Amino acid sequence: MTQVVLFAIDICAVALLVFGLYFPRHRRRDLVVAYLGVNIGVLAVASALSASNVGAGVGLGMALFGVLSIIRLRSTELDQHEVAYYFSALALGLLGALGTRSVWLNGGLMALIVAVMFLGDHRRVFRHYRHQVLVLDSALTDHVALVAHLEQLLNARVHVATAQRVDLVNETTVVDVRYSVARRTPASTPGSSAPAGARR
Repeated sequence: MTQVVLFAIDICAVALLVFGLYFPRHRRRDLVVAYLGVNIGVLAVASALSASNVGAGVGLGMALFGVLSIIRLRSTELDQHEVAYYFSALALGLLGALGTRSVWLNGGLMALIVAVMFLGDHRRVFRHYRHQVLVLDSALTDHVALVAHLEQLLNARVHVATAQRVDLVNETTVVDVRYSVARRTPASTPGSSAPAGARR
């Protein structure tokens, strides 16, 4: 009976994680089935292993190896927050499968995972910070000049600027920039032009 309760808690937790947090915030439909599949798959495998003579450590290692293989051999790029959702779905499945003396302990840990993802991935957390890869229409080899140009272009404070490629022939610079804006910029209106000197 305890295992059935844990299964139900896991299903509710992963549904809240996927349909209550991830999809409304990021709208990537293909990862919905991935997170659900990882969670239910790990839940089923870990439950079967816990009922057999195979140790829980072996089952945990196999589950982690499987998920890491999926992430490493992916065909499409994943952001770091999407990887975090992968591991959250994995952890929920393991907590739902590994029985303990207290159902409340596993249930509380599942609630903790969902709460951390809710807070850590909230739009208000570090909302002024941005990350972009820009293509500048000038070759800038001096880092100080590059940062000054980016701050003027973005009207923001640049924290990290890494020049990925400087083309002296075509006069272009590809730069990975992390910056923060003082306030939320208004949405672009129809007919407004993009800032001169950069192409995304």
